[in-house]
Amino acid sequence: MDLSPIGGSFTCCGVPANQRGVVVGHMRGVRGGRRRRWRQRQVNGCCCSWAMDEGSRMWMVTCTAPVNIAVIKYWGKRDEELILPINSSLSVTLHQDQLKSTTTVAASRDFKEDRIWLNGKEENINHPRLQTCLREIRRLARKRRTSGDGNSNTLSLHHKVHICSVNNFPTAAGLASSAAGYACLVYALAKLHGLEGELSEIARQGSGSACRSMYGGFVQWMMGVKEDGSDSIAQQIEPETHWSELRVLILVVSAEQKPIGSTAGMQTSVKTSPLLKYRTEIVPERMKEMIDAIKRQDFETFGQLTMKDSNQFHATCLDTFPPIIYLNDISKRIINLVHRYNSHFGETRVAYTFDAGPNAVIYIREQHVDEFVEVVKHYFPPEENGEHLVFFPRFLKGLPVNSVSVSEHLKSSIQMDSIKSGIQYIINTQVGPGPQLIQDANLHLLGENGFPKQ
Repeated sequence: MDLSPIGGSFTCCGVPANQRGVVVGHMRGVRGGRRRRWRQRQVNGCCCSWAMDEGSRMWMVTCTAPVNIAVIKYWGKRDEELILPINSSLSVTLHQDQLKSTTTVAASRDFKEDRIWLNGKEENINHPRLQTCLREIRRLARKRRTSGDGNSNTLSLHHKVHICSVNNFPTAAGLASSAAGYACLVYALAKLHGLEGELSEIARQGSGSACRSMYGGFVQWMMGVKEDGSDSIAQQIEPETHWSELRVLILVVSAEQKPIGSTAGMQTSVKTSPLLKYRTEIVPERMKEMIDAIKRQDFETFGQLTMKDSNQFHATCLDTFPPIIYLNDISKRIINLVHRYNSHFGETRVAYTFDAGPNAVIYIREQHVDEFVEVVKHYFPPEENGEHLVFFPRFLKGLPVNSVSVSEHLKSSIQMDSIKSGIQYIINTQVGPGPQLIQDANLHLLGENGFPKQ
Protein backbone atom coordinates (compact mmCIF):
# COMPACT_ATOMS: atom_id res chain seq x y z
CA MET A 1 0.00 0.00 0.00
CA ASP A 2 1.64 3.19 -1.15
CA LEU A 3 -0.25 6.01 0.59
CA SER A 4 0.66 9.44 -0.72
CA PRO A 5 -1.00 12.74 0.29
CA ILE A 6 -4.30 13.49 -1.38
CA GLY A 7 -3.69 15.02 -4.77
CA GLY A 8 -0.70 12.81 -5.43
CA SER A 9 -0.67 9.36 -6.99
CA PHE A 10 -0.71 6.23 -4.87
CA THR A 11 -1.02 2.50 -5.12
CA CYS A 12 -2.89 0.14 -2.83
CA CYS A 13 -1.89 -3.50 -2.68
CA GLY A 14 0.22 -2.88 -5.77
CA VAL A 15 -2.61 -1.50 -7.95
CA PRO A 16 -2.61 2.18 -9.07
CA ALA A 17 -5.51 4.20 -7.71
CA ASN A 18 -6.60 5.27 -11.18
CA GLN A 19 -7.28 1.61 -11.96
CA ARG A 20 -9.59 1.15 -8.96
CA GLY A 21 -12.58 2.93 -7.44
CA VAL A 22 -11.41 5.27 -4.70
CA VAL A 23 -13.45 6.86 -1.95
CA VAL A 24 -11.82 9.58 0.12
CA GLY A 25 -13.30 10.80 3.41
CA HIS A 26 -12.24 13.67 5.65
CA MET A 27 -12.71 14.27 9.34
CA ARG A 28 -11.28 17.41 10.90
CA GLY A 29 -10.57 18.02 14.57
CA VAL A 30 -8.23 19.73 16.96
CA ARG A 31 -5.67 18.05 19.19
CA GLY A 32 -3.27 20.05 21.31
CA GLY A 33 -4.46 23.28 19.69
CA ARG A 34 -3.35 22.08 16.26
CA ARG A 35 -5.54 21.23 13.33
CA ARG A 36 -5.65 17.53 12.59
CA ARG A 37 -7.04 15.90 9.47
CA TRP A 38 -8.12 12.27 9.26
CA ARG A 39 -8.34 10.82 5.79
CA GLN A 40 -9.54 7.52 4.49
CA ARG A 41 -9.02 5.91 1.14
CA GLN A 42 -11.11 2.92 0.26
CA VAL A 43 -10.03 0.85 -2.70
CA ASN A 44 -11.80 -2.22 -4.00
CA GLY A 45 -10.91 -5.02 -1.62
CA CYS A 46 -8.82 -2.79 0.62
CA CYS A 47 -9.15 0.06 3.10
CA CYS A 48 -6.22 2.32 3.93
CA SER A 49 -6.42 5.19 6.40
CA TRP A 50 -3.96 7.66 7.76
CA ALA A 51 -3.92 10.77 9.89
CA MET A 52 -2.00 13.89 8.92
CA ASP A 53 -0.77 16.30 11.58
CA GLU A 54 1.21 19.17 10.09
CA GLY A 55 2.94 16.92 7.61
CA SER A 56 3.14 13.70 9.62
CA ARG A 57 1.22 10.64 8.48
CA MET A 58 -0.30 7.69 10.26
CA TRP A 59 -1.10 4.46 8.46
CA MET A 60 -3.90 2.35 9.92
CA VAL A 61 -5.40 -1.02 9.00
CA THR A 62 -8.08 -3.12 10.69
CA CYS A 63 -8.60 -6.82 10.06
CA THR A 64 -10.48 -9.76 11.51
CA ALA A 65 -9.40 -13.40 11.77
CA PRO A 66 -11.26 -16.60 12.64
CA VAL A 67 -11.07 -19.26 15.30
CA ASN A 68 -10.14 -22.73 14.10
CA ILE A 69 -10.93 -25.95 15.93
CA ALA A 70 -8.72 -28.94 15.26
CA VAL A 71 -10.20 -32.33 14.44
CA ILE A 72 -6.70 -33.82 14.37
CA LYS A 73 -4.93 -32.19 17.30
CA TYR A 74 -1.56 -30.46 17.55
CA TRP A 75 0.13 -31.23 20.86
CA GLY A 76 3.89 -31.08 21.32
CA LYS A 77 6.78 -29.31 19.62
CA ARG A 78 10.08 -30.55 18.29
CA ASP A 79 11.42 -26.98 18.27
CA GLU A 80 10.14 -24.56 20.92
CA GLU A 81 11.60 -21.40 19.40
CA LEU A 82 10.33 -21.93 15.84
CA ILE A 83 7.17 -23.71 17.08
CA LEU A 84 7.61 -26.80 14.94
CA PRO A 85 5.13 -29.57 15.80
CA ILE A 86 5.83 -33.25 16.33
CA ASN A 87 2.85 -34.15 14.14
CA SER A 88 0.69 -32.62 11.43
CA SER A 89 -2.81 -31.43 12.33
CA LEU A 90 -6.08 -30.52 10.66
CA SER A 91 -8.78 -28.04 11.60
CA VAL A 92 -12.08 -26.47 10.63
CA THR A 93 -12.22 -22.66 10.38
CA LEU A 94 -15.28 -21.23 12.12
CA HIS A 95 -17.33 -18.35 10.75
CA GLN A 96 -16.41 -14.86 11.88
CA ASP A 97 -20.04 -13.80 12.17
CA GLN A 98 -19.96 -15.65 15.49
CA LEU A 99 -16.30 -15.91 16.58
CA LYS A 100 -13.43 -13.64 15.60
CA SER A 101 -10.49 -11.55 16.66
CA THR A 102 -10.36 -7.95 15.47
CA THR A 103 -7.05 -6.09 15.28
CA THR A 104 -6.17 -2.55 14.32
CA VAL A 105 -2.55 -1.70 13.56
CA ALA A 106 -1.32 1.87 13.15
CA ALA A 107 2.16 3.09 12.22
CA SER A 108 3.56 6.60 12.58
CA ARG A 109 6.89 8.32 12.87
CA ASP A 110 5.40 10.11 15.90
CA PHE A 111 5.11 6.87 17.89
CA LYS A 112 7.97 6.50 20.36
CA GLU A 113 7.74 2.73 20.79
CA ASP A 114 5.75 -0.33 19.73
CA ARG A 115 2.72 -0.87 21.99
CA ILE A 116 -0.15 -3.36 22.20
CA TRP A 117 -3.57 -3.43 23.89
CA LEU A 118 -5.48 -6.71 24.22
CA ASN A 119 -9.15 -6.70 25.22
CA GLY A 120 -8.85 -3.22 26.70
CA LYS A 121 -5.63 -3.78 28.67
CA GLU A 122 -2.12 -2.83 27.63
CA GLU A 123 0.15 -5.87 27.45
CA ASN A 124 3.89 -6.33 27.25
CA ILE A 125 4.96 -5.78 23.65
CA ASN A 126 8.30 -7.41 24.43
CA HIS A 127 6.78 -10.86 24.69
CA PRO A 128 9.11 -13.04 22.57
CA ARG A 129 6.38 -14.30 20.25
CA LEU A 130 5.02 -10.82 19.59
CA GLN A 131 8.53 -9.63 18.85
CA THR A 132 9.04 -12.54 16.47
CA CYS A 133 5.95 -11.63 14.44
CA LEU A 134 6.94 -7.96 14.27
CA ARG A 135 10.51 -8.83 13.32
CA GLU A 136 9.53 -11.35 10.64
CA ILE A 137 6.97 -9.07 8.99
CA ARG A 138 9.49 -6.22 8.87
CA ARG A 139 12.14 -8.57 7.54
CA LEU A 140 9.80 -9.75 4.79
CA ALA A 141 8.82 -6.17 3.95
CA ARG A 142 12.49 -5.18 3.75
CA LYS A 143 13.21 -8.18 1.51
CA ARG A 144 10.32 -7.36 -0.84
CA ARG A 145 11.34 -3.71 -0.99
CA THR A 146 14.95 -4.59 -1.77
CA SER A 147 13.82 -6.92 -4.56
CA GLY A 148 11.66 -4.17 -6.07
CA ASP A 149 8.36 -5.90 -5.41
CA GLY A 150 5.60 -3.53 -6.54
CA ASN A 151 3.37 -4.53 -3.65
CA SER A 152 5.62 -3.01 -1.00
CA ASN A 153 4.77 0.50 0.15
CA THR A 154 6.49 3.69 1.27
CA LEU A 155 5.82 3.14 4.97
CA SER A 156 9.13 3.42 6.77
CA LEU A 157 10.21 0.18 8.39
CA HIS A 158 11.54 2.31 11.26
CA HIS A 159 8.05 3.56 12.18
CA LYS A 160 6.78 2.18 15.47
CA VAL A 161 3.36 0.54 15.60
CA HIS A 162 0.38 0.65 17.94
CA ILE A 163 -1.72 -2.53 18.02
CA CYS A 164 -5.18 -2.95 19.50
CA SER A 165 -6.93 -6.33 19.49
CA VAL A 166 -10.20 -7.68 20.89
CA ASN A 167 -11.90 -11.08 20.88
CA ASN A 168 -15.67 -11.49 20.82
CA PHE A 169 -15.37 -14.79 22.70
CA PRO A 170 -13.69 -15.98 25.94
CA THR A 171 -9.90 -15.66 25.88
CA ALA A 172 -7.63 -18.50 27.09
CA ALA A 173 -10.63 -20.77 27.75
CA GLY A 174 -9.78 -23.48 25.22
CA LEU A 175 -11.45 -21.77 22.25
CA ALA A 176 -8.28 -21.09 20.23
CA SER A 177 -8.11 -17.40 21.12
CA SER A 178 -4.34 -17.22 20.59
CA ALA A 179 -4.70 -18.77 17.12
CA ALA A 180 -7.22 -16.15 16.02
CA GLY A 181 -5.29 -13.36 17.73
CA TYR A 182 -1.90 -14.05 16.18
CA ALA A 183 -3.40 -14.78 12.76
CA CYS A 184 -5.16 -11.42 12.92
CA LEU A 185 -1.99 -9.64 14.02
CA VAL A 186 0.13 -11.10 11.22
CA TYR A 187 -2.54 -10.47 8.59
CA ALA A 188 -3.01 -6.85 9.70
CA LEU A 189 0.74 -6.18 9.82
CA ALA A 190 1.09 -7.67 6.35
CA LYS A 191 -1.66 -5.46 4.98
CA LEU A 192 -0.08 -2.44 6.65
CA HIS A 193 3.16 -3.14 4.78
CA GLY A 194 1.48 -4.16 1.52
CA LEU A 195 2.58 -7.79 1.76
CA GLU A 196 0.78 -10.62 0.01
CA GLY A 197 1.40 -14.34 -0.32
CA GLU A 198 2.35 -17.06 2.18
CA LEU A 199 2.12 -15.77 5.75
CA SER A 200 1.25 -18.89 7.74
CA GLU A 201 4.94 -19.53 8.54
CA ILE A 202 5.08 -16.21 10.39
CA ALA A 203 1.72 -16.75 12.13
CA ARG A 204 2.97 -20.16 13.30
CA GLN A 205 5.80 -18.48 15.17
CA GLY A 206 3.28 -16.46 17.17
CA SER A 207 1.05 -19.39 18.07
CA GLY A 208 1.32 -22.74 16.36
CA SER A 209 -2.38 -23.12 15.56
CA ALA A 210 -2.49 -19.55 14.24
CA CYS A 211 -1.10 -20.76 10.93
CA ARG A 212 -4.35 -22.67 10.34
CA SER A 213 -6.42 -19.52 10.99
CA MET A 214 -4.77 -17.89 7.98
CA TYR A 215 -7.15 -19.86 5.75
CA GLY A 216 -10.85 -20.56 5.63
CA GLY A 217 -12.58 -23.90 5.28
CA PHE A 218 -10.66 -27.07 6.10
CA VAL A 219 -6.96 -26.57 6.75
CA GLN A 220 -3.99 -28.79 7.45
CA TRP A 221 -0.80 -27.72 9.18
CA MET A 222 2.00 -29.77 7.69
CA MET A 223 4.64 -30.56 10.31
CA GLY A 224 7.46 -30.34 7.77
CA VAL A 225 10.93 -31.81 8.05
CA LYS A 226 13.31 -28.87 7.52
CA GLU A 227 15.19 -27.56 10.52
CA ASP A 228 14.45 -23.93 9.64
CA GLY A 229 10.69 -24.62 9.60
CA SER A 230 10.20 -23.25 6.10
CA ASP A 231 8.06 -26.28 5.13
CA SER A 232 5.98 -26.25 8.33
CA ILE A 233 3.09 -24.25 6.90
CA ALA A 234 -0.68 -24.35 6.58
CA GLN A 235 -2.53 -25.46 3.49
CA GLN A 236 -6.22 -25.29 2.67
CA ILE A 237 -7.72 -28.72 1.97
CA GLU A 238 -11.14 -27.46 0.93
CA PRO A 239 -12.77 -23.99 1.02
CA GLU A 240 -15.58 -23.01 3.39
CA THR A 241 -18.14 -23.61 0.61
CA HIS A 242 -17.19 -27.28 0.26
CA TRP A 243 -19.45 -28.79 2.93
CA SER A 244 -22.36 -26.38 3.24
CA GLU A 245 -24.52 -28.54 5.53
CA LEU A 246 -21.85 -28.86 8.23
CA ARG A 247 -22.62 -26.92 11.40
CA VAL A 248 -20.67 -26.33 14.59
CA LEU A 249 -22.15 -25.98 18.08
CA ILE A 250 -19.94 -24.63 20.83
CA LEU A 251 -21.16 -25.63 24.27
CA VAL A 252 -19.54 -23.15 26.63
CA VAL A 253 -19.12 -24.88 29.97
CA SER A 254 -16.72 -22.33 31.41
CA ALA A 255 -15.38 -19.00 30.17
CA GLU A 256 -12.63 -18.99 32.80
CA GLN A 257 -8.97 -19.10 31.87
CA LYS A 258 -7.63 -22.64 31.83
CA PRO A 259 -5.35 -23.51 34.78
CA ILE A 260 -2.51 -24.86 32.63
CA GLY A 261 -1.65 -23.08 29.39
CA SER A 262 -1.14 -25.04 26.20
CA THR A 263 2.55 -24.14 25.92
CA ALA A 264 3.42 -25.39 29.41
CA GLY A 265 1.20 -28.44 28.99
CA MET A 266 2.87 -29.46 25.73
CA GLN A 267 6.34 -29.12 27.20
CA THR A 268 5.46 -31.43 30.08
CA SER A 269 3.78 -33.97 27.80
CA VAL A 270 6.78 -34.13 25.48
CA LYS A 271 9.03 -34.85 28.46
CA THR A 272 6.88 -37.36 30.31
CA SER A 273 4.15 -38.99 28.18
CA PRO A 274 4.93 -42.33 26.47
CA LEU A 275 1.48 -42.15 24.87
CA LEU A 276 2.43 -38.95 23.05
CA LYS A 277 5.30 -40.79 21.35
CA TYR A 278 2.87 -43.50 20.21
CA ARG A 279 0.45 -40.84 18.99
CA THR A 280 3.00 -39.40 16.58
CA GLU A 281 3.15 -42.80 14.85
CA ILE A 282 -0.59 -43.05 14.14
CA VAL A 283 -1.39 -39.44 13.24
CA PRO A 284 -0.05 -39.62 9.64
CA GLU A 285 -2.53 -42.34 8.67
CA ARG A 286 -5.29 -40.59 10.60
CA MET A 287 -4.57 -37.39 8.64
CA LYS A 288 -5.00 -39.24 5.35
CA GLU A 289 -8.30 -40.74 6.49
CA MET A 290 -9.59 -37.39 7.70
CA ILE A 291 -8.69 -35.55 4.49
CA ASP A 292 -10.42 -38.26 2.47
CA ALA A 293 -13.54 -38.09 4.68
CA ILE A 294 -13.72 -34.30 4.27
CA LYS A 295 -13.35 -34.45 0.52
CA ARG A 296 -16.10 -37.09 0.30
CA GLN A 297 -18.26 -35.31 2.92
CA ASP A 298 -18.38 -38.60 4.82
CA PHE A 299 -19.72 -37.50 8.21
CA GLU A 300 -19.64 -40.99 9.73
CA THR A 301 -15.89 -41.28 9.25
CA PHE A 302 -15.27 -37.59 9.94
CA GLY A 303 -17.19 -37.74 13.21
CA GLN A 304 -15.61 -40.92 14.53
CA LEU A 305 -12.08 -39.77 13.71
CA THR A 306 -12.78 -36.41 15.36
CA MET A 307 -13.96 -38.01 18.61
CA LYS A 308 -11.20 -40.62 18.70
CA ASP A 309 -8.53 -37.99 18.21
CA SER A 310 -10.01 -35.76 20.91
CA ASN A 311 -10.12 -38.68 23.32
CA GLN A 312 -6.53 -39.62 22.57
CA PHE A 313 -5.37 -36.04 23.05
CA HIS A 314 -6.94 -35.88 26.51
CA ALA A 315 -5.65 -39.37 27.31
CA THR A 316 -2.18 -38.02 26.49
CA CYS A 317 -2.79 -35.16 28.88
CA LEU A 318 -3.71 -37.67 31.60
CA ASP A 319 -0.65 -39.74 30.70
CA THR A 320 1.50 -36.67 31.30
CA PHE A 321 3.11 -36.44 34.73
CA PRO A 322 1.85 -34.64 36.70
CA PRO A 323 -1.40 -35.24 34.80
CA ILE A 324 -3.08 -32.38 32.95
CA ILE A 325 -6.85 -32.32 33.33
CA TYR A 326 -8.75 -30.00 31.02
CA LEU A 327 -12.12 -31.76 31.03
CA ASN A 328 -14.51 -31.37 33.96
CA ASP A 329 -17.56 -33.37 35.00
CA ILE A 330 -19.85 -31.45 32.62
CA SER A 331 -17.46 -32.15 29.74
CA LYS A 332 -17.62 -35.86 30.49
CA ARG A 333 -21.40 -35.77 30.66
CA ILE A 334 -21.50 -34.12 27.23
CA ILE A 335 -19.33 -36.94 25.87
CA ASN A 336 -21.72 -39.48 27.38
CA LEU A 337 -24.74 -37.66 25.96
CA VAL A 338 -23.27 -37.63 22.44
CA HIS A 339 -22.56 -41.35 22.48
CA ARG A 340 -26.03 -42.22 23.80
CA TYR A 341 -27.64 -39.95 21.23
CA ASN A 342 -25.68 -41.56 18.38
CA SER A 343 -26.37 -45.05 19.74
CA HIS A 344 -30.11 -44.39 19.71
CA PHE A 345 -30.03 -43.68 15.98
CA GLY A 346 -27.44 -46.32 15.12
CA GLU A 347 -25.19 -43.82 13.35
CA THR A 348 -22.85 -40.93 14.05
CA ARG A 349 -25.07 -37.86 13.90
CA VAL A 350 -23.04 -35.78 16.31
CA ALA A 351 -19.29 -35.60 17.01
CA TYR A 352 -17.52 -33.85 19.88
CA THR A 353 -14.03 -32.51 20.23
CA PHE A 354 -12.38 -30.68 23.12
CA ASP A 355 -9.30 -28.51 22.87
CA ALA A 356 -7.27 -27.59 25.96
CA GLY A 357 -10.32 -26.67 28.03
CA PRO A 358 -13.73 -27.96 29.19
CA ASN A 359 -15.80 -26.43 26.36
CA ALA A 360 -17.26 -28.86 23.85
CA VAL A 361 -17.21 -28.24 20.12
CA ILE A 362 -19.89 -30.27 18.39
CA TYR A 363 -19.80 -31.06 14.67
CA ILE A 364 -23.22 -31.85 13.27
CA ARG A 365 -25.14 -31.68 10.00
CA GLU A 366 -27.68 -28.91 9.59
CA GLN A 367 -30.72 -31.20 9.56
CA HIS A 368 -29.96 -32.48 13.07
CA VAL A 369 -29.16 -29.16 14.78
CA ASP A 370 -32.67 -28.33 16.02
CA GLU A 371 -33.23 -31.68 17.69
CA PHE A 372 -29.81 -31.96 19.28
CA VAL A 373 -30.00 -28.42 20.71
CA GLU A 374 -33.32 -29.39 22.32
CA VAL A 375 -31.66 -32.51 23.74
CA VAL A 376 -28.86 -30.39 25.19
CA LYS A 377 -31.39 -27.95 26.69
CA HIS A 378 -33.29 -30.89 28.22
CA TYR A 379 -30.27 -32.41 29.96
CA PHE A 380 -28.48 -29.13 30.69
CA PRO A 381 -31.38 -26.70 31.26
CA PRO A 382 -30.36 -23.04 31.47
CA GLU A 383 -30.91 -20.97 34.59
CA GLU A 384 -34.40 -19.93 35.51
CA ASN A 385 -35.65 -16.36 35.60
CA GLY A 386 -38.79 -16.51 37.65
CA GLU A 387 -41.01 -19.06 35.95
CA HIS A 388 -39.33 -18.75 32.57
CA LEU A 389 -36.17 -20.35 31.28
CA VAL A 390 -33.65 -17.95 29.80
CA PHE A 391 -33.11 -19.23 26.24
CA PHE A 392 -32.62 -16.05 24.25
CA PRO A 393 -30.38 -14.23 23.83
CA ARG A 394 -28.21 -15.39 26.73
CA PHE A 395 -28.34 -19.16 26.24
CA LEU A 396 -28.51 -19.62 22.48
CA LYS A 397 -26.36 -17.43 20.26
CA GLY A 398 -25.34 -17.36 16.62
CA LEU A 399 -27.30 -18.92 13.80
CA PRO A 400 -31.03 -19.35 14.48
CA VAL A 401 -32.34 -22.63 15.86
CA ASN A 402 -35.95 -23.79 15.62
CA SER A 403 -37.74 -25.14 18.66
CA VAL A 404 -38.78 -28.78 18.27
CA SER A 405 -40.02 -31.48 20.60
CA VAL A 406 -37.86 -34.37 21.79
CA SER A 407 -39.58 -37.74 21.67
CA GLU A 408 -40.08 -39.70 24.87
CA HIS A 409 -38.52 -42.67 23.13
CA LEU A 410 -35.28 -40.70 22.63
CA LYS A 411 -35.30 -39.50 26.24
CA SER A 412 -35.80 -43.01 27.57
CA SER A 413 -32.99 -44.25 25.35
CA ILE A 414 -30.55 -41.62 26.64
CA GLN A 415 -31.49 -42.07 30.32
CA MET A 416 -29.43 -39.32 31.92
CA ASP A 417 -30.15 -37.02 34.81
CA SER A 418 -30.34 -33.34 33.96
CA ILE A 419 -27.98 -30.77 35.48
CA LYS A 420 -29.24 -27.23 35.63
CA SER A 421 -26.89 -24.51 34.34
CA GLY A 422 -24.19 -27.05 33.46
CA ILE A 423 -23.77 -25.26 30.14
CA GLN A 424 -23.55 -21.46 30.23
CA TYR A 425 -24.57 -20.93 26.61
CA ILE A 426 -24.48 -22.40 23.10
CA ILE A 427 -23.03 -20.79 19.97
CA ASN A 428 -24.39 -22.09 16.67
CA THR A 429 -22.01 -21.41 13.80
CA GLN A 430 -20.68 -22.89 10.56
CA VAL A 431 -17.52 -23.22 8.49
CA GLY A 432 -16.17 -19.83 7.49
CA PRO A 433 -13.54 -17.90 5.52
CA GLY A 434 -10.05 -16.80 6.48
CA PRO A 435 -8.89 -13.34 7.63
CA GLN A 436 -10.75 -10.32 6.30
CA LEU A 437 -9.84 -6.67 5.78
CA ILE A 438 -12.34 -4.24 7.34
CA GLN A 439 -13.35 -1.53 4.90
CA ASP A 440 -15.16 0.81 7.30
CA ALA A 441 -12.71 3.18 9.00
CA ASN A 442 -15.31 3.82 11.72
CA LEU A 443 -14.59 0.29 12.97
CA HIS A 444 -10.92 1.01 13.72
CA LEU A 445 -10.11 0.14 17.34
CA LEU A 446 -7.57 2.97 17.48
CA GLY A 447 -8.55 6.61 17.32
CA GLU A 448 -6.96 9.25 15.14
CA ASN A 449 -4.39 9.85 17.88
CA GLY A 450 -3.21 6.24 17.54
CA PHE A 451 -4.53 5.15 20.93
CA PRO A 452 -7.47 2.85 21.82
CA LYS A 453 -10.87 4.44 21.48
CA GLN A 454 -12.67 4.96 24.77
